[in-house]
Amino acid sequence: MSDVRTRIEAAFRDAGVTGFLHVTDIDTGREVAVGADEPVVLASVFKVPLLVAFHRQAADGLLDPTERLTLRPQDRTTGPTGVSVLLDEVRMSLRDLASLMITVSDNTSADAVLDQVGLTAVNATAAALGLSGTAVAESGHDLFDTMLADAGVTTLGELWSRLDEPGMLGRLRALDPYRTSRSTPRDMTRLLGLIWRDEAAPPAECAAMRRLFGLQVWPHRLSSGFPYDDVVVSGKTGTLLTIRNEVGVVEYPDGGRYAAAVFTRSLLPIAVLPQADAVIGTTARLAVEWLRRP
Repeated sequence: MSDVRTRIEAAFRDAGVTGFLHVTDIDTGREVAVGADEPVVLASVFKVPLLVAFHRQAADGLLDPTERLTLRPQDRTTGPTGVSVLLDEVRMSLRDLASLMITVSDNTSADAVLDQVGLTAVNATAAALGLSGTAVAESGHDLFDTMLADAGVTTLGELWSRLDEPGMLGRLRALDPYRTSRSTPRDMTRLLGLIWRDEAAPPAECAAMRRLFGLQVWPHRLSSGFPYDDVVVSGKTGTLLTIRNEVGVVEYPDGGRYAAAVFTRSLLPIAVLPQADAVIGTTARLAVEWLRRP
């Protein structure tokens, strides 16, 4: 075990990031852990416990997943994908909004779902599932507002231009797991295991969630470590300034399935840092390969 941990820690260092990892065999519980119980910034990974709370409420009849909402342009949450970038009014069902918040990490869709589910319910669901280190603190809209306020700027572009100023990163609540939505790598692999074993919600709801994770469009992080036609990777990314994360499940044709949660923070305030993305797949692969050894 010490050998694989050493290799994972070296990979994080070589990529210029601080990294935290937990990878576990969903069926046996064997694990590889590197800082697995440290608090980490969720960023868009908060959409995973939100999705679980949404499906549990749907199963209990507390909301109608086919209810259609009208999203106005002036109410959009900042984001580079999905409804967030559209210019006109959009009318869509709750379940389709949930689909967009996972598959393309649409922030506007996530906030619309969160408005219906409720922040209290998301955190109550996390507690009920034994995720003691997990807390969702705010919506995406509120998160972006805190970043601009903390930086004393009016746009994200201005924030990026000043991100390398002395003390700027330390002022941002959004980058402090104790002042924003947080979890631990172990909590996230636990949650994924519950979904894949049909224990997070009724089986039909868990199957619906697994389908959405399998449709995520981003191939540059977790999936990059498993470039094989017969290996299925399902996941959810999280990106916020110097934060790059992904949680997901890797499934092999022999039935082996492994939950992986990798959270990183770059030492450089750079928007495009391919090595920081790639190390998520690299370290997850190192852990999975170790778990698959006889």
